[in-house]
Amino acid sequence: MNESNSEYNLDVQVAVIAGSTSDEAVYNKAINVLEEHDISFDLQIISAHRNPEKLDDYLLKSNAKIFIAVAGLSAALPGVIASKVDNPVIGVPVNAKLGGLDALLSIVQMPPRVPVACVGIDRGDNAAYLAIRILNLLK
Repeated sequence: MNESNSEYNLDVQVAVIAGSTSDEAVYNKAINVLEEHDISFDLQIISAHRNPEKLDDYLLKSNAKIFIAVAGLSAALPGVIASKVDNPVIGVPVNAKLGGLDALLSIVQMPPRVPVACVGIDRGDNAAYLAIRILNLLK
């Protein structure tokens, strides 16, 4: 298991990307499940809005099979990732405003050809469980 905020760990099964450290309680739920199941992961804090170049660089270099994107407010991160990779993307809406409903709707309303799976509000754990199920299909 690998966790990094300054350097990339590119050879992992799951990349967990959060738009902000304020989402820590939610992305830690995913990390805990991944660790419990001995799934390699990399954690990155990269905002699709504040640092799009860093996000592009990470996505181009990453060998992750699945991306978990944790995002609140506008919740653009999962959709941006899905628009740039062919791998499964699991969006986790965060209860930052409006009970998280705004983030949930942003994640599930993707345009055609930009699919994003979405779990419940603040359910980082379910995102990790879904990632594990997808990885099991790849065995």
